Amino acid sequence: MQPAEPTTRLIFPRKSLASCVRAYVVRSTVEAPLSNAQDRYNHFPATPHCSVTFYIEGEAEVVEPPDAPQDRIRVVFCGPQTRPLMTYNPGPVRVLMVMFYPQVLHAMFGVDVSQWVDRWAPVEQVLGAEWQVLSDAVLNAPGDGLRLLEDFLEPRWQVARPGGAGAMAGDWVRHLAAQAADTALGRGVRSIERRIKASAGQPLRKLLRLQRAELSFFEAREEFMNGKAVWSDIAARGGYSDQAHLCREAREITGHTPGELARVLASTDERYWIYRIWN
Repeated sequence: MQPAEPTTRLIFPRKSLASCVRAYVVRSTVEAPLSNAQDRYNHFPATPHCSVTFYIEGEAEVVEPPDAPQDRIRVVFCGPQTRPLMTYNPGPVRVLMVMFYPQVLHAMFGVDVSQWVDRWAPVEQVLGAEWQVLSDAVLNAPGDGLRLLEDFLEPRWQVARPGGAGAMAGDWVRHLAAQAADTALGRGVRSIERRIKASAGQPLRKLLRLQRAELSFFEAREEFMNGKAVWSDIAARGGYSDQAHLCREAREITGHTPGELARVLASTDERYWIYRIWN
């Protein structure tokens, strides 16, 4: 009999939250503890999205960046990350992570996302006291608490969402730019840039780079997995100036070259589980 494997799922939100939540991630190593300490590391790429992670069981330590604070937080808000992040689980964990389009938190809770780039904190410190009540309910709920979370978000998003239910699903970066330009009409380019940065935390140029890298990664994933990736072709399709340009951005976002990522995807290395489930 083969040993049980950790349970990891990528879950998409209900339709009414499609323009609010990018995805949920549910992961548990409680039923199948990872005996090899190396497998308990978790590698995450840079991301423009914000997240809230509920540590229903267990905990995580931040390994990289090395100067990160080491407070043990059971429900942690994480702002957009401009660099790869690595954490370590000392023991088994059960977690629920919700990933938000960054401007959603500005619209719903008035968060200046630019103040939370490469930072994290207890969720109630960033999003308000009502999240403490929600956190207690999710941490003590049977199962993963996902329904409680969606029932909490849905009415708030119905009030706050701009431009209809699907306004930010799909090409959310360009929608954000268009919305900022419309709102700041007649106030100049700098005003538009300030609004984008307050809503999403980073300049439009940086957001477009991250979006391009993600789309290139998805489109080329099958080629990666089959070992047939032609990096110059992938770079050209993604709008990169050349293969070296693609490699530089891949390393900046993930900490690895495209070739190294291809080998990770083709392996069963537990440290890179987020890369295998993301789509």
